[in-house]
Amino acid sequence: MKIVGLSGSKVGSKTRTAMDYTIKSFVEKYPEAEITLIDLAEYDVQFSDGRSYLEYEGDTLFVTKEIMEADALIIGTPIFQASIPATLKNIFDLLPVSAFRDKIVSMLVTAGTPKHYLMVEQQLKPILAYMKAQIVQTYVFIEEKDFHRKEIVNDDVLFRIERLVEDTYVLTETYTKIREEKEAKYDF
Repeated sequence: MKIVGLSGSKVGSKTRTAMDYTIKSFVEKYPEAEITLIDLAEYDVQFSDGRSYLEYEGDTLFVTKEIMEADALIIGTPIFQASIPATLKNIFDLLPVSAFRDKIVSMLVTAGTPKHYLMVEQQLKPILAYMKAQIVQTYVFIEEKDFHRKEIVNDDVLFRIERLVEDTYVLTETYTKIREEKEAKYDF
């Protein structure tokens, strides 16, 4: 099972901090899974210009191929101006419409205020559904007050991250088995 964690912003530290906790939890609970963290702050990803993702080179090709080859994706995103960052939107634009078909996608969101949870419901989930993702419905929403000195200080948030990891793994495993059983019915 290949899991990709995607930290979807070039600026700030809270989303990366939360993703680090998430990846650490994944490694501890499911060491047999192949887990990769892609922090967009560490890559030089080109703007989408409508080409197939396979026609790009360098970091752009690497990031998009890693996402396309994954069985599951954990997207970590901050909320900027009541929306997702342009860096994350650009990743969606680089990928084909059905990029997330047969993939489990879970979400972890950092925000300054509790009012921003609507961004997930009104923007991120519809994009993921359009791209054919099997969405883990419960996401982790982390507010500014849950962090102190680049650490998560709210035990409830840590519990929710562990639950998100478990839900992502179990759903990926389940959908993989269902898909394999369905494909086994065909002889070609």
